This record gives sequence, structure tokens and C-alpha cells, in this order.
Amino acid sequence: MSQDDLLNVYRAYLQCLNERQWPRLGEFVADQLSYNGRRMTLQDYRAMLEGDIDAIPDLQFRPEVLIAEDDVVACRLFFECTPRHAFLGFEPTGGQVSFPEHVFYRFDDDRRIAEVRSVIDVQAIREQVSRGR
Repeated sequence: MSQDDLLNVYRAYLQCLNERQWPRLGEFVADQLSYNGRRMTLQDYRAMLEGDIDAIPDLQFRPEVLIAEDDVVACRLFFECTPRHAFLGFEPTGGQVSFPEHVFYRFDDDRRIAEVRSVIDVQAIREQVSRGR
């Protein structure tokens, strides 16, 4: 798969997330995958994402930097959202928070995500929550 093809698949995956098209998630994510070194099923991954959306209903996945090489996509996502329930151990303040996520995806031969490595800037969230933002 070319880099352009891989990036197009990834963009379609983000669209699926942003439009909450959960039944389509299997088009983009393998039945078995690794998330930060933890094995999980597609159903586990979907439940995790749905939990994030439940906590933050206005969560939108917006790529700032997007690079593909071989079977890997690297992305810096930037979020501006308003948590309604506890998220990453933080209680909501009613205010908006903004934070980046740096994430690497490895795709399998079927053009589906088989591995996710994610780092979220929790300190940025902590600082905003402590200020009451």
C-alpha cells in the first residue's frame, strides 16, 4: 500500500470516529490488536473509544501532523473539548480543555490497525483542570 493510500485509510478511520460510526470500526481496526502493549479485541477497543466519547461528548479527532512510512502512521492529534465525566483520572470542571496526543499506528496486510502506541499530554490537562479551565 502506498503512503497516500495508508493516509487515506487513516483519514477515513478518523472520520468514522468523529461521526461515531461504530459499526464501521472493523473496516479500520483488526479483530485483535495491541494498544500500548496490551492485547485487546476490536470490541474492547470500541468500548474504550465509546467510553471516551461518553466522558467527552464533543471529542473530535483532529490531526495536526500526519506522516506515513511503510505500514506505520504517526500522528499528532489535538483536542479541544469539554469533559462531562471523569477522564484520565480527572474530574470535569465544566470548562474546555485542550491537549495533544501523539500516536503511532501499525497497519496489517488487510489495511487495518493492528497496533496503537499512544501518549497523551496528561500534564497539560492537569494544569488546565487545576486552574479551573
